[in-house]
Amino acid sequence: MRVVLALGGNALVRRNEPPTIDVQQRNLAAAAQAVAEVARAHEAVVTHGNGPQVGLLALQSETLVEVPPYPLDVLGAESEGMIGYLIEQELRNRLPGRDVVTILTQVEVDARDPAFGSPTKPIGRLYDAIEADRLARERGWRIASESGGWRRVVASPEPRRIIEIGAIRTLLAAGTLVVCAGGGGIPVVVAPNGAIHGIEAVIDKDLSAALLAEEVSADALLLLTDVEAVYRDWHGGRGDPIGKTTPAELRALSLDAGSMRPKAEAACRFVERGGRMAGIGAIDRATEILAGTAGTRLTGGAAPGRSGHS
Repeated sequence: MRVVLALGGNALVRRNEPPTIDVQQRNLAAAAQAVAEVARAHEAVVTHGNGPQVGLLALQSETLVEVPPYPLDVLGAESEGMIGYLIEQELRNRLPGRDVVTILTQVEVDARDPAFGSPTKPIGRLYDAIEADRLARERGWRIASESGGWRRVVASPEPRRIIEIGAIRTLLAAGTLVVCAGGGGIPVVVAPNGAIHGIEAVIDKDLSAALLAEEVSADALLLLTDVEAVYRDWHGGRGDPIGKTTPAELRALSLDAGSMRPKAEAACRFVERGGRMAGIGAIDRATEILAGTAGTRLTGGAAPGRSGHS
């Protein structure tokens, strides 16, 4: 079976932890063990979040007053390479003899996507009102109020196409464990003449994971995080965990737009487009989610032209 495992940002940096390399390596050890358990029995593709890392790189970029801040597509590429290196090393140590390769992955978006007219994704640190106003004027940033100050917000457009999908398929056919599309992929637009250009945006990592799973004809998509399942009537840290469910039921829930809602939507899209199974749950229970004994699970039928993988 071919499985896409999407690791949430907590795989490297958990809530209220500093994004140091030591912290990321320690946390990743547990996540890599879960991925390795799946990869020993199945073909595996790994993707991951990059929120804390991009935020840190953005802050570091701002400290060099003589150098303009790097654009988000470049910061995304930097974070993909850094995180891919950490994941690749951990997986190679757990899967001796297995080829593991990280691909810097560009993901095409539409420059006319409505998200560019209503940016909502917060990036970087908090500013006071005066500094936020200055940055908005000098850099053309969109600024939004947040508890305690103001932050830059950018667009989160829909992923349309994975530029390197041919190379990813070739590596998978050769038995390689591929790490790709980190942080949703590097956002790019494609001109009518085919030229590719980076763009200031952040692509939702879960929606890109669903697209990736579809494009590699995966049988299963696992969206792995730090909670056991999607919860019904979540309130005050408690709720009713959902086991087997349907796209209609998931979409009817009131889920956090910055956390569980995109995971639910990604799971729905994957099974609606022909995937056999999508699961949402805790990283350390990946094998159980795949077996159908843990997490929130949706099942579907194979679409025409989608072949199974042993």
